[in-house]
Amino acid sequence: MKLRLFSIALASALLPAIAAAQQSTRPTDDKSPSSAMVCPLHDALTKMDDHARMNERGAQGMGFSQITTTHHFLLRPDGGVIQVEANDPKDTASRDEIRMHLMHIAHAFAAGEFDIPMFVHDTVPPGVPTMKRLAAKITYTLEQTPNGGRVLIHTTDPHVVTAIHEFLRFQIDEHQTKDPTTLE
Repeated sequence: MKLRLFSIALASALLPAIAAAQQSTRPTDDKSPSSAMVCPLHDALTKMDDHARMNERGAQGMGFSQITTTHHFLLRPDGGVIQVEANDPKDTASRDEIRMHLMHIAHAFAAGEFDIPMFVHDTVPPGVPTMKRLAAKITYTLEQTPNGGRVLIHTTDPHVVTAIHEFLRFQIDEHQTKDPTTLE
């Protein structure tokens, strides 16, 4: 945890200097191949900063810390699963906040409302337009787990399954969960 906070702080401190250095050494109208290359360190720091901002919006939009909890997004042949757990089994406050959030998500998604993921990710996640348009073809079932809960997403429509998988793959990437992005 300390390493993650140090990395975020380092990224925040270095990012403006790297951006300024790139701007001062490269003319804005330079069309040479080297002008299109981006510093790998800059890319890594930008990705870390974007992830930190997403976690801040996530805490605000979901009502619990993104650092003391773990998300999982699982693909299933008939849809998938959104699962969130408190990292510490004794953290009943996070567990209860997770359960409230997932109950809200299940009801909102069923109504075709995806405001929270759009706020957290600052974009419309892939799959959402189809999931909104065909909301009546999807069921969302809330289940409690010992440290949080999960929302089971189910449909019999293959077109909707594709949209659900797009949405879940986006979540896997954004939350950096390392969950499988293919059906196993």
